[in-house]
Amino acid sequence: MSASFTDCANAIRALSMDAVEAANSGHPGMPMGMADVATVLFQEYLKFDPADPHWPDRDRFVLSAGHGSMLIYSLLHLTGYARPTLEDIKAFRQIGSPCAGHPENFELPGVECTTGPLGQGVAMAVGMAIAERHLNTGFGDELVDHRTWVIAGDGCLMEGINHEAIGLAGHLKLGRLIVLWDDNRITIDGRVSLSSSEDIPARYRATGWHVVECDGHDPDSVRAALDAALADDRPSLVRCTTIIGKGAPNKQDSSGSHGSPLGAAEVAAARETLGWPYPAFEVPGEIRDTWLRAGKRGAEPRAAWQARLAASSLRGEFEGRIASIADKAGPALEAYIAKLAAEPANVASRKASEMALGPLTEKLPQLIGGSADLTGSNNTKTGSTKPLTADDYSGRYLYYGIREFGMAAAMNGMSLHGGVVPYGGTFLVFSDYCRNAIRLSALQRTGVVYVMTHDSIGLGEDGPTHQPIEHVMSLRLIPNLNVYRPADAIETAECWALALATPNTPSVLALSRQNLPQLRGESDEAWTAASNRSARGGYRLRAAKAARKVVLVATGSEVSLAAEVADALEAQGVGADLVSMPCTELFDAQDAAYRADLLPADALIVSIEAGTTFGWERYTGTNGLRFGIDKFGASGPAPKLYAHFGLTAAAIAPQVLAALG
Repeated sequence: MSASFTDCANAIRALSMDAVEAANSGHPGMPMGMADVATVLFQEYLKFDPADPHWPDRDRFVLSAGHGSMLIYSLLHLTGYARPTLEDIKAFRQIGSPCAGHPENFELPGVECTTGPLGQGVAMAVGMAIAERHLNTGFGDELVDHRTWVIAGDGCLMEGINHEAIGLAGHLKLGRLIVLWDDNRITIDGRVSLSSSEDIPARYRATGWHVVECDGHDPDSVRAALDAALADDRPSLVRCTTIIGKGAPNKQDSSGSHGSPLGAAEVAAARETLGWPYPAFEVPGEIRDTWLRAGKRGAEPRAAWQARLAASSLRGEFEGRIASIADKAGPALEAYIAKLAAEPANVASRKASEMALGPLTEKLPQLIGGSADLTGSNNTKTGSTKPLTADDYSGRYLYYGIREFGMAAAMNGMSLHGGVVPYGGTFLVFSDYCRNAIRLSALQRTGVVYVMTHDSIGLGEDGPTHQPIEHVMSLRLIPNLNVYRPADAIETAECWALALATPNTPSVLALSRQNLPQLRGESDEAWTAASNRSARGGYRLRAAKAARKVVLVATGSEVSLAAEVADALEAQGVGADLVSMPCTELFDAQDAAYRADLLPADALIVSIEAGTTFGWERYTGTNGLRFGIDKFGASGPAPKLYAHFGLTAAAIAPQVLAALG
């Protein structure tokens, strides 16, 4: 015997308000308002199997309105996922519970991505839908045939990233993407009308979306809307008219139910209003059984898919495509680096990146590139990456347009979907536009690679608006993010190998516009992934000839400058080690003995980087010297700018000698 639809939906409402009440923290209104829509979706439409949460052909569900996290925790629990358990839910928002304040993908299977910063869930879903269509072109409907569903709130649709994301989705005609808009007309401050009067359906239609509306509390109306969305070949926005906090008689349809507990009296009143006489956290057997049966709907389609995979001639290729490429990038570059060692290339590191991408994209079909309208400047396109378009999803290069934030979030979604490894480019200074998505890359443990070119005043005449000063160091502050600033063509290739070898850690490649001399050579002719010198983050590129008194530590374009400084010091009889430090994060992970050998206590440590000097004192100590730029840049040719800011051997060497006394 099955429980009624209303009782199933009320189970979500009850668990949500009880968990928020127990935590004395959270957002009960959205789960209570969207409980009916979610019940229709999870019981009748969503393709998933709690017994195999990572089934590759499952539908993806994204709770973009992540503040309503108890909605997904309730759904996962009720449909039979191993976790969250009821005890996990009782510990909502507490240390040790996987039921964090906002859904985190690394805590619970079934949570496809980390959401909370509004709008990014929609944008990540766009990336998931791109990945699905791309893989479908190679493996067909038999192996890749699923949808991406999103629940988004008013805030998600207001954020600027939403405009970027839906424009890209409409342009690419991602018909497998369906966004369910919780149109409850309430934000934290009060009515949406306080801050917004735009015609959201018209905006979506203008960007190429199909739009349909429903009463979010009438299951038949919801079904009709979802059926209409499924029948249309455009991405769909389903406008679900709902009442926030539905069932709480005194706080529903108000901001009072948005971001704080209902309170004991209102919870009791809600139980009476909903006809839910059960104690806190109790879900009666018949209701629980009905939900568990709904959760088992996916077992048969999953078994049929597994049978198709087992019989498919494409099985090996498919399994290889969704497997990690962590151990493949280094070998793919061995012949290329050996050639560089024999035939040096004095090129900008952005060009060196393009050169390394040649063999990588040729040998690794998982790589999908792109750029935020700077393809010719970022050098992110190769001969193996034809455009991915609405007419041909088999391509491996995305023209994102001027959508830095949308690009970064979409790449997160692609990475989380699996089967593709995304990289995308823009200018380093514009990392500020997509910083929160970069942060989510690190938090979600995705292997996204950000190709950030024009990394210093070396870009020249575009001036201070385009010249990054604080950006490299500020990106180094993000946990679980590797920031690489390679010094020459060989280091650039090494950094690419390292970036692709860390599927749980995203990477930023900070690359120069100006040409750089190749500093490495003969010893790299027999290069292998195991001999990657950049893997230790910093290494002694050149040892002192005279008795060592100074260690010069530099990154990127300033390593060759540091070599000139070392030559000037050696000419004065002062021995100077030259340390290239392409990745401070990897250097910091080395053992104390290695770090002490590279940066010995008995030497003057000098850092040189064409950016802020803030942070370098951790390596130079308070008695060391730090050369960089602690002000905004200026317009002018790169060589003149370096001279203007004192970043020349002629300006630095005398100061080092003076410090030595």
